[in-house]
Amino acid sequence: MAEWLYEEGIGEARAALIEKGRLVEALVEREGDAVRPGAVAQGRLVATIIPKKRGIVRLISGEEVLLEPIPPRLAEGANVLVEIVREAIAEEGRPKRAKGRMPQAGVKPHAGPSLLQRIRATGVPVVPCPAHEEDRLEAHGWSELMEEAMTGEVGTEAAALRLYLTPAMLLIDIDGSLPPAQLGPKGAKLAAQAVRRMGLTGSIGIDLPTMNNKDERIIAAAQIDKYLPLPFERTAVNGFGFVQIIRKRERANLMELLREDPVATAALALLRRAERHGTGGAVTVSGAPAVIDLLHKRPDWMEQLAKRRGGAVTLRADAALSLAGGHAA
Repeated sequence: MAEWLYEEGIGEARAALIEKGRLVEALVEREGDAVRPGAVAQGRLVATIIPKKRGIVRLISGEEVLLEPIPPRLAEGANVLVEIVREAIAEEGRPKRAKGRMPQAGVKPHAGPSLLQRIRATGVPVVPCPAHEEDRLEAHGWSELMEEAMTGEVGTEAAALRLYLTPAMLLIDIDGSLPPAQLGPKGAKLAAQAVRRMGLTGSIGIDLPTMNNKDERIIAAAQIDKYLPLPFERTAVNGFGFVQIIRKRERANLMELLREDPVATAALALLRRAERHGTGGAVTVSGAPAVIDLLHKRPDWMEQLAKRRGGAVTLRADAALSLAGGHAA
């Protein structure tokens, strides 16, 4: 039986879909004012990029949204409602604005669904995971998955993935000690599982080993179809072992989200450990100087931690610690 594990953390919410005892999908939603997919927001057309086709709308919040297409007779400076179909994504070297379209007639402004609302809408049971109970996310490999997303490295010596974020597409390179006839299907399975687990979307290229014949390539492609749920589109595996997958892109994937601000990612992970440390009460939180400096700048986070633990929180910078090496005592 499948279930969602849900945790309302400090600074972010986390959810993990568990099927047959395995973590198959992870979702993280950071706090902030950025507009979410599914929202309808009010703004003003401030620029036209391509006449009658594409323009920029500045929302009341100040965020800019790419509007496509521009409705007829809508002039620059006019007020407009925009339905958000893709959130802003901080791609390396080329940040993408949120993308929007005109909503249906009669629709009023409203917020997009939260992470909790999205997982409830799937119909799969949702199990809350408060900090004073067993850490069920960690029991299913949460920290290991976060490390995979940060490093882009998945698998073992026999079959390993290397994931690369590029402006054009996400590339997955497959290598290992297995013979090509075995590495092809094994690598395709690992790639499909990683795509689902990390919420990888958009254009995804998978570089499988060069296999001996078409039958072996068909067997490898079948693993993608087996382990990656629809909807998606893919090409056949070509003679060089390359296959491309297209998945609808509405949000940043887990790799993009965690890598956008590594210090914030480390700080939020440290807060999670600190909240769950021991049985509550006062706590000393030690971390890399950059992480502790950020926590000093977020008194709201520290107040939440103190309230949830029921005791004072002391911050201690330790230059010997890596970004991910913080701890609570």
